[in-house]
Amino acid sequence: MDVLHMDRNDYYGGDSTSLNLNQLWKRFKGEGTPPAQIGASRDYNVDMIPKFMMANGTLVRVLIHTGVTKYLSFKAVDGSYVFNKGKIHKVPSTDMEALKSPLMGLFEKRRAGKFFLFVQDYKENDPSTHKGYDLNKMTTKELISKYGLDDNTIDFIGHAVALHKEDNYLTEPAIDTLYAESVGRFQGGSPYIYPLYGLGELPQGFARLSAVYGGTYMLNKPECKIEFNDEGKVCGVTSEGETAKCKKVVCDPSYIPDKVRKVGKVFRAIAIMSHPIPNTADSHSVQIIIPQKQLGRKSDMQFIAFVSAQAESENPAAELKPGIDLLGPVDELFIDTYDRFEPTNDPSSDNCFISTSYDATTHFESTVMDVLSIYTKITGKTVDLSVDLSAASAAEDDL
Repeated sequence: MDVLHMDRNDYYGGDSTSLNLNQLWKRFKGEGTPPAQIGASRDYNVDMIPKFMMANGTLVRVLIHTGVTKYLSFKAVDGSYVFNKGKIHKVPSTDMEALKSPLMGLFEKRRAGKFFLFVQDYKENDPSTHKGYDLNKMTTKELISKYGLDDNTIDFIGHAVALHKEDNYLTEPAIDTLYAESVGRFQGGSPYIYPLYGLGELPQGFARLSAVYGGTYMLNKPECKIEFNDEGKVCGVTSEGETAKCKKVVCDPSYIPDKVRKVGKVFRAIAIMSHPIPNTADSHSVQIIIPQKQLGRKSDMQFIAFVSAQAESENPAAELKPGIDLLGPVDELFIDTYDRFEPTNDPSSDNCFISTSYDATTHFESTVMDVLSIYTKITGKTVDLSVDLSAASAAEDDL
């Protein structure tokens, strides 16, 4: 299969690119230059769609399976925190951390510690670790009730540990132990890793691998109009008067707006600061989850060096304020808004394979599952992601 990659932009990655300081300034301010005191432009790689990678997650498995890891270096993220009753707390990731956490009283700590211990020891293929529970049938709510945990503990376990955006996970099977499998793979007690030079490294890594196998990349191609034949099937892509013929097209929603529908909106604030986020032990890279119940929202707000939220109004400043307020003094602040789309077409009819827009979560799991689904639709094959996770290692030095 011959692959031609065309991009209207003059950089790799589309919406998920990383910008230097000058590019960031141009995108959000249009004119002027960044103040000298915040550093040189080349020292910045600012991710437009900031997300961490689960150390044991699907993206890491895909990178190892494809061999893209040889083009990347990773950093272990320092920690994960949760906002609870007006304060920031470290998210307990082990039974010992649960016993020390100020999030819970003494007796609740013991109950939570037993729950964490069960999750850490649980092995899907070893019934002796199941304690008689069938997590494929038992709901998360039923499992948690076995340990007598209160609503406050359930709130931070569900949203800050298991990373669910809403509360419907409580009525679904409790088998999802992804977070527990990722914890402890790297130093620092965080289940996340991050490309050392920003997420823009990911598309560049795949581009290099594609080139090795004969793929061709064409950047800065304006318009990229997708052409269809009389039967409604894709037959090519036109740019600057030239048409590249093809049998199938894979693209994001912006390239075929009449075959997608809007499903939501994301607000994001990008803050440049001269200090770590307060109350995070001076960590250089952290995630802070603000569970929905803490704000009276229907979905969670999450941020890394950014503040992101699934939009529930038309006022980004007001929705992002609870997160921005936790950052302390901010030197520069940029507000970004983008619409989310999902495809409405039938790929078997038109051979157009359209991805779903990035969501507001701080990890790649939903995005990678979408990519793998597209791959299966195109090829009829399923990728075997049984890999040796030690093939991906994280750097111990700070960014």
